[in-house]
Amino acid sequence: MIIDAHQHFWLMKDRQGQWPPPELVAIHRDFLPADLAPHLAATGVQGTVLVQSLPSVDDTRFMLDLADRHDFILGVVGWVDLKAMDAPAVIAELAGHRKLKGLRPMLQDLPEDGWIDDPALDPAIEAMRKADLAFDALVLPRHLEHLEKFARRHPDLPIVIDHGAKPIIADGLYTDWRRAIARLADLENVSCKLSGLLTEAGSQKPQAVRPYAETILELFGADRVMWGSDWPVLNLVSDYKAWFGQARAIVPETAWNRVFSGTAKQLYRL
Repeated sequence: MIIDAHQHFWLMKDRQGQWPPPELVAIHRDFLPADLAPHLAATGVQGTVLVQSLPSVDDTRFMLDLADRHDFILGVVGWVDLKAMDAPAVIAELAGHRKLKGLRPMLQDLPEDGWIDDPALDPAIEAMRKADLAFDALVLPRHLEHLEKFARRHPDLPIVIDHGAKPIIADGLYTDWRRAIARLADLENVSCKLSGLLTEAGSQKPQAVRPYAETILELFGADRVMWGSDWPVLNLVSDYKAWFGQARAIVPETAWNRVFSGTAKQLYRL
């Protein structure tokens, strides 16, 4: 089974005042399972992990409802305010749904770069551990030092770095990103998604992502790397089949089983 470990669905009526803005015409509309189905059929992808894109428990419930009605959605990564007093109770309630597999605070959008490095999260993290949930980290390179401290404080928590921590490929900024992400790769509880890189390449040619993707594979190894489309955000720069094919060309064939299936199955308990 080929698994897309990172994709989104949304309804614009629920996103008033939220990203994406109208000028991003390619993605400023509803995206639902019927829109993704042709891309899955064209690539042979049989299952996905549906990831939150709004800081809202209602959005999490929306995704879980979709997962109930569509078997290809193997798991959901939702959102909870991890510093709220009721966070442990909310996590326990949501985790009663068999397809909730993880939670993702939108760290890239928060005003404090060090928000994650705070013991105030500890009760919520303990609730996540009890529920066997993974922690998806939506971060930028500047957050990595704080994420490292968090990861070291919670060595039993499975952590997934989304989109390779969004390296600034468009400007060719490689060295500092590599140094920071290498320290996280040294931690056994941290994995990384091979996703979102084309978006970060901007106007650069698609080949610009190769050294970053190869670095992710080198540092984490196939057992801790999983492929994701980041669809429909991907539509800003490419299309589903093209990115799938490019990723297949970058990942050594001997690692396909892990990167395109096994790692996601294991980490998200699919």
